[in-house]
Amino acid sequence: MAQGVGSRFSRFAMRAGTAVGVVGLATVALSLTPVGVPPASTLTPPYAYVVNSDSNTVSVIKTSTNTVVKTVGVGRYPLGVAITPNGGYAYVVNSGSNTVSVIKTSTNTVVKKVRVGIAPSWVAITPNGGDAYVTNFPPNYASAVSVIKTSTNTVVKTVAVGGQPEGVAITPNGSDAYVTNVGGTVSVIKTSTNTVVKTVEVGGQLAGVAISPNGRDAYVTNFNSGSVNVIKISTNTVVATVAVGPAPYWIAITPNGSDAYVTFANAVSVINTSTNTVVTTVGVGHYPQGVAIT
Repeated sequence: MAQGVGSRFSRFAMRAGTAVGVVGLATVALSLTPVGVPPASTLTPPYAYVVNSDSNTVSVIKTSTNTVVKTVGVGRYPLGVAITPNGGYAYVVNSGSNTVSVIKTSTNTVVKKVRVGIAPSWVAITPNGGDAYVTNFPPNYASAVSVIKTSTNTVVKTVAVGGQPEGVAITPNGSDAYVTNVGGTVSVIKTSTNTVVKTVEVGGQLAGVAISPNGRDAYVTNFNSGSVNVIKISTNTVVATVAVGPAPYWIAITPNGSDAYVTFANAVSVINTSTNTVVTTVGVGHYPQGVAIT
């Protein structure tokens, strides 16, 4: 995979009173009532966690004032980040040191570093907060996903997947993890057994993945074909291919499931999910990466 695709850009995550968002080069999974989140009154004000790859740090931004209130040192070349549904911990993937830093959000300190596979890229956490799935993106080694048990912060399983896994998203019911492999396949991991139960042949060079809130479809960006492939989850088959702009990278779906936003080149394509057609294209800055939806 070319270095421009993949995983070599800043990413951030947000902790909020009634919603937990994961943003950056990965899917944005905003849940209005995430499993395990305590009442809003027990949580601190919203913060955004921004990964700074070149400085090996995470900036903590208080969103009410849009000021950096803490800078947390992590491992080398951090990339992906996700926050547990209860808002208690941020999991930061350190691609250069093959670790995941676990930040306790109440103190903004690293409480654990978990060693995973080679060149980890992205992370997604199950809706119940029990497990974190980390894609490892080794250029010349066996590709795999590391499964971290969050209660002990230990790797409990390493799941072999397709070549150079990049994105990962988990179904709303927590039953399956969908992993995009740059080699052109999607690996479907059954979370109850942590085994690959299906490999979906898509083709092209895959990057981001987002799952519709109703759990019906997985939307996968195809970098070198300029398209988004739609996988029907009940059958794990590609049911639609939507042409977008050149080099689409990341994707997010609105909380009501009506639209998917896809970053590419210097614009964002908006896909109507009921028809799987592009309804508008919005010009933005050069080579956008992450996308988040309120």
